[in-house]
Amino acid sequence: MKKEPLHILLADDDEADRILFKEAFEEMEIEINFQSVNDGVRLMSHLAKKDTPFPDFLFLDINMPRKNGLECLKEIRSNNLYKNVPVAIYSTSASDRDVEETFQNGATVYIQKPTDFNGLINVLKKAIMVVLTYRDSSFNKANFLIKI
Repeated sequence: MKKEPLHILLADDDEADRILFKEAFEEMEIEINFQSVNDGVRLMSHLAKKDTPFPDFLFLDINMPRKNGLECLKEIRSNNLYKNVPVAIYSTSASDRDVEETFQNGATVYIQKPTDFNGLINVLKKAIMVVLTYRDSSFNKANFLIKI
């Protein structure tokens, strides 16, 4: 029996990051349907559409115009339809405040943006494995912050 591809959705205002993300997923040996939006308002509008595939995993840049990743995270976690979707916060920052706030608001993992393409591939693989590993079990802060 063939497994369905993972539906991955990225919200990031940086076009170069969106392109790198897509290319990194293409390098992996995991079947993935990848979509992206360029801000939090578009993300929430995209999620509200009835004809879009239900995401298996959301990646949110924490710093976006119009509606930032934390605001989106709070809105997602308040919606019963999406409250259990794994959400990775994706940011250049790894400040204790950002990590703590996103953890307290229900993010599944926190990823500090790597500095090169191979680092991006590695961190995305780790994030996917964390989600697949911890999907049905409790998680804690020890497996929340992914560093390479």
